[in-house]
Amino acid sequence: MFHDRAKLTVIAGRGGDGAIHFRREKYVPKGGPDGGDGGDGGDVVLVADSRRRDLSGFRPNQKVRAGRGGRGGGRLSHGARGEDAVLRVPVGTQVRDASEGLVADLAHPGIRVVAARGGAGGRGN
Repeated sequence: MFHDRAKLTVIAGRGGDGAIHFRREKYVPKGGPDGGDGGDGGDVVLVADSRRRDLSGFRPNQKVRAGRGGRGGGRLSHGARGEDAVLRVPVGTQVRDASEGLVADLAHPGIRVVAARGGAGGRGN
């Protein structure tokens, strides 16, 4: 029987900051707020791939980090969403947390499990 283990630390992306901005135009007195919202942080996603055979591609005690959300801007421009970190694992992989509790079982090809969800972006004014 073949046992293959990989211990990973997954870190979801942080949400971007919202912008504090006020409309400023020559003939528009007291233009009002127009700050944009920050983008959401990226997720860490595990995908069951039938072409993978083992977990040898992951280094021991590796940290996997998703992208951070973009910052909001003036004129109601919202920040970009953070980039997802997609990890392809073999079919039959079981995901466990630090206390060895079963979180997910990737028993069929194409199953996607979000291991860590990214943070929400900040609100603009």
